[in-house]
This record gives sequence, C-alpha cells and structure tokens, in this order.
Amino acid sequence: MRTAKTLLLAVLLCLILLCVDLGCSPRNFLTRRLAADLISASDTFKAPQLFWLRTGIVSNKDFSSPDYMVLQHRGWIIGSEQKCPAGVDPPPCWDVLLTPLGVDTVRPLISSSLPDNGRDHGPIGIQVARRELLGISGISKAANFAEVEFTWRWVSINQVGAALYDSGVRYRSTVGFRSYDDGWRVVDETVPSNQTLDEALRNAQPTAP
Repeated sequence: MRTAKTLLLAVLLCLILLCVDLGCSPRNFLTRRLAADLISASDTFKAPQLFWLRTGIVSNKDFSSPDYMVLQHRGWIIGSEQKCPAGVDPPPCWDVLLTPLGVDTVRPLISSSLPDNGRDHGPIGIQVARRELLGISGISKAANFAEVEFTWRWVSINQVGAALYDSGVRYRSTVGFRSYDDGWRVVDETVPSNQTLDEALRNAQPTAP
C-alpha cells in the first residue's frame, strides 16, 4: 500500500514539475469554470442591450412592431395617424410622442454619452438589459481550438427592460476558443470552424428552462 502511495506521489510531483517547467497556468486547461469566467468577463458579453426608441414620424411597420406595442400598452407612447413623408413606408404613418408617464420613465434612462441621442427626433438609445451566464453545457476540443456551448438569459436593468425582455427565456450559444502560449482565450475574430462571441450571441437559439 505504501509503495502504491509513494508511486502516486512521485507521479503527481513529476506532473507538477513538468507544468512548472512548461510554464503551465490554470488558463492552460479549458475547464467549464475557466470557459464561464472568460465568457462572463468578455466585453462583448458584458455589453448592455440597447433599445432604440424613435419618436416623430414612423412607419406603420415600426409603430405596430412588438416592442412599440408593449410601450403603447404601458402607456409610455402614443401615436396620431399622419401622412407618410417621402421615403417612409408603408402607410399609414404615425407621429409618435412620449406621454407624460413615458417621459418620467424614459428620461432618467437616456444615456448622454450616445451620439445624437434623441436630437432632432433621432432615435433615443436606452440601456435596458444585460446578459447573465447560466452555465456551460459542453466543451468540444480539437488541437488548439475548442467550441463551448453555453446558456444565458437577458436580465432587465430598468422598467423598460422588464417590459421588453422575459428573463425566463433561456438562450443557447456556441462560441469558439483558441489556445495560445498564455492559455485559452475566447475567439474575437473569425477563424475556421469557430464563431466569435458576438456571432454566438446574435445566433443564440431559445431553449427550454
């Protein structure tokens, strides 16, 4: 028994020394925990979801879209039917205005850092939700490349986000990873057989909880 334990300790010591010699770090081993940490820390994943609210004359297609219907139902916007100006279709068009309740709701959320935000009836950019990583579903490795499947959801950060996004909906995405000399990284540029994180999030498929 002692001989077996001694042999095991010797093997472990050799592996540790080998890793030290090769400059190994926790990032050299693509575990589910590392994959989750790298995805969550990515600027792409952390970027908030923007909702662009356009007031003034909009087409019937925009005014009857699901997002605008939600805002109408909440009493945040109203629209009066108008003749469509040149280049705006299909008719009828609508002159969209924020209601007093809508002004009280939206004004504190408007980001002054966004260019031309709401200027001259331009679109108003509102940060409404953030992504939350729920878990890593699986990892498939091939040499220095890997594909990581993960699930995530939108979490609202204000009233508008809560109205537009259902936090109960789960999404499934697959993103590429690549191994470098300093460890694994999330793919941030297109390489064969791998999706960037931005592509993975845009191509996400809703999945059952």
